[in-house]
Amino acid sequence: MPRDRVEFFYDLSSPWTYLAFTNLQDVLARTGATARLRPILVGGVFNAVNQSVYAAREATDNRKLKHSWRVLKDWAALTGVELRFPSQYHPAKSVNAMRMACTLGDDMAALAIFTKAAFESYFGREENLDDPDTLVAVANAAGLDGEAMRTAAQTDEVKMLLRANTEEVIARGGYGSPTIFVDTTKMYFGNDQLPLVEFALKETPA
Repeated sequence: MPRDRVEFFYDLSSPWTYLAFTNLQDVLARTGATARLRPILVGGVFNAVNQSVYAAREATDNRKLKHSWRVLKDWAALTGVELRFPSQYHPAKSVNAMRMACTLGDDMAALAIFTKAAFESYFGREENLDDPDTLVAVANAAGLDGEAMRTAAQTDEVKMLLRANTEEVIARGGYGSPTIFVDTTKMYFGNDQLPLVEFALKETPA
């Protein structure tokens, strides 16, 4: 069976990641490629290699940040993605959500379903991404077993998987969410670089 040409390292708390995840689906459809979803904890990435993010958030006169929020909404409008941001829960702690995502392991179909549902919960309905009860309800509504996921999310195995994914994306050069790899070595970042992802996918696989 052919390997997934795309690896998508992501955290559910990022609005840019929501856009990228949603818009990546059309890229995959056009190229015939498949993607492997890799849940991470973006706070761990920031703490390790990108602490300037925190200072940027605290600076009330940060022109680049203010402009990025406008561009974010323009991208959402351009691509038809419903985005309500920021909500009262921003910035969200995402550890519970990302551990629940990791409980789905290698079941990419189920993980994609949960990821889409969780994004729509947080960025579409402005629900609390960090509330385990909300996450269970989101999973159940998507046809998954939310209670089983909540229980599994507390196991050492799942916690270690989330940590390993986070450490791996750092080791491979990542600095935020989403970090996207094509054919293992070609790294791209964010929704804005999806045209480059598509361009790389149209090249001969390595």
